[in-house]
Amino acid sequence: MKNLKKSDIKVIRNSIINFLSKYGMYCDDIDIQKQVNLFIREMENGLKGNKSSLEMFPTFIEYQNTLLKKQPVVVLDAGGTNLRSALVIFDKDKKPEIKNFKTVPMPGLKHEVSKDEFFKAIAASIKDIIGLSDKIGFVFSYPVKMFPDKDGMLVRFTKEIKAREVEGQFIGKNLIDTINKYGFSGKRVIILNDTVASLLAGISAFPERQYDSFAGLILGTGMNASYIEKNSEIRKSDISNLNPDGYQIINIEAGNYGKGQRGEIDLKFNSKTLEPGMGTYEKMFSGAYLGGLAGEVIKFALEDGIFSKSFSEAFDNAFTFKSKDIDDYLYFPPRGSNMLKLLDTVDDTDRIRLYYIFDNLIERAAMLVSVVLASAVIKSNRGIDPCHPVCITAEGSSFYKMKNFQSRVYRHMQRIFGERGFYYYEINKVENAVLCGAAVAGLVG
Repeated sequence: MKNLKKSDIKVIRNSIINFLSKYGMYCDDIDIQKQVNLFIREMENGLKGNKSSLEMFPTFIEYQNTLLKKQPVVVLDAGGTNLRSALVIFDKDKKPEIKNFKTVPMPGLKHEVSKDEFFKAIAASIKDIIGLSDKIGFVFSYPVKMFPDKDGMLVRFTKEIKAREVEGQFIGKNLIDTINKYGFSGKRVIILNDTVASLLAGISAFPERQYDSFAGLILGTGMNASYIEKNSEIRKSDISNLNPDGYQIINIEAGNYGKGQRGEIDLKFNSKTLEPGMGTYEKMFSGAYLGGLAGEVIKFALEDGIFSKSFSEAFDNAFTFKSKDIDDYLYFPPRGSNMLKLLDTVDDTDRIRLYYIFDNLIERAAMLVSVVLASAVIKSNRGIDPCHPVCITAEGSSFYKMKNFQSRVYRHMQRIFGERGFYYYEINKVENAVLCGAAVAGLVG
């Protein structure tokens, strides 16, 4: 290792900052308060049914800290990569017991599938437990328009899932129709989003606490958030007969926020994804995209001569970074074989440059997530009393594995709230949050 001085490190750091700023990618160039204002405005427009990049889907799941019945619920979780299933039952102490847990690949992940193939794959995943309960809580982590019967119509697939025939279809009805073909009848399916499930898991996990409200965050393959809104704020023309004094959970579809402060490299990377116009916000930092974005940043840096000649020669343009590579690298020395092979041929100045590039992407990710969470808390108009904060249940591998991510998020949220009058909140982790939330929905739905 070279005997680098503090002044040498500072020169390297400043060169990376200048490079990132040149392309609009430096985290400290983001106007975080402006972003919160824009995000809340998009939330308000979405709730009114006006033009907005935020769908703001009502779930018709009302806020209630209900008693959990000791009844089994079949639960499904269709995520970006895997389809999980289980049987969940809450004991007398409201503790969930998860049985018959199974994971299979998400249909449509590797190649295009038809509508029939899609729902047959889902039904097949629960064929061994479907006879044990008539209640099914189905977490469907894609943009879905909900209806009062708590079925949902798929608006579109994200996360690179390929099953276009399913778009525009009712998920619950099609699953029930498929299950009926297997000889099972009388089933009820409640459709909800993974962030809604996380929120519900928070309600069920902390019955002894007096939270003022609840929110849910998912940051894994993709990103989304949910919160509790007063019905009188929901003014979509196609929704009526809501009790104006009631409250319900709103699925923000935050990953599609279209007014994020994107840089030139964001735009270049986005143009190479399967659907460039969709999910533009989550493509800036979520697990499915962060590795690819990091690779794009490095390619720009190579073109600008940021790295040494030896690094430039060793770097293969076909090299594909994964989000895990970034996590491994920041907990230096990297454990992943991909990074080790690349680093064998470079010097310590390049290692430091790479660290600063990756660290900036994580810091920026924390800022962008903070915008979403702070906006949800502010829009709910809850958490004013420090004794009754808002409970945010956070779920997803990216939230918990990215280096110092939670402390970064806290820091940026305090910065946001510090200029707006204080709001109080707690970010909590609930074990098996999505599965437990699905079970709660199945019981109360």
